[in-house]
Amino acid sequence: METIISIENSTLNNIPDILKLYKLATEFQKIKFPSNQWPEFERELIATEVQENRQFKLLVNDEIACVWAITFTDAQIWEEKENNSSIYIHRIATNPNFRGQNFVQSIVDWAKSFAVKKNKEFIRMDTCGKNDRLIKHYENCGFAFLGMKKLKNTSELPINYHDAEVCFFEIKLN
Repeated sequence: METIISIENSTLNNIPDILKLYKLATEFQKIKFPSNQWPEFERELIATEVQENRQFKLLVNDEIACVWAITFTDAQIWEEKENNSSIYIHRIATNPNFRGQNFVQSIVDWAKSFAVKKNKEFIRMDTCGKNDRLIKHYENCGFAFLGMKKLKNTSELPINYHDAEVCFFEIKLN
C-alpha cells in the first residue's frame, strides 16, 4: 500500500488527539529530559490556535502522525530579536507510532512554502535546555543554531521557560 502524507490545519475535532499527543510527548520528555518538560496545555489554548488556523497536523494515511502550532510574533521569547518577519514553530509532538521518520524536515519543507506565502523572511524555533542531539537534528533540518540564553521575563510563558536556558534556531529564507 502506498503511503500518503499530507499536512493540513487541525480541526476542533482533533483537539482530543492533539492533547493526547502533547501528553505522550511530555511523558517522553520526563524520561529523556528529566530537568525540563512541557506543562499540561489547556484545551482553550489549542482551540484558539485551531480557530486562528495556527495548529497543524501531519497525516500519514489519514492518521495523525505529528502536530505543531505556529505564531507570527514571539516577542516574549525572542525579546529584542523579534522582527515581525518570521513564523515561529512551537510544540512539535509526534505520535509514538511514527517516531524516527524525521517529520521535522517535513515541517521545515512545509514552513518554507507557508512562510513565503505569508511574506515572511525567517522560520524560527526555540527549545528549553541544552540537548546536543536535538540541536544537531535541527541543524540537519536547515536551522542555524543561534545560541542559548535565559529569558528576561517569563511571566506569560509556560512554566518550562521559567529559569531555563533557551536554545534559538532560525532559517533565513531567500
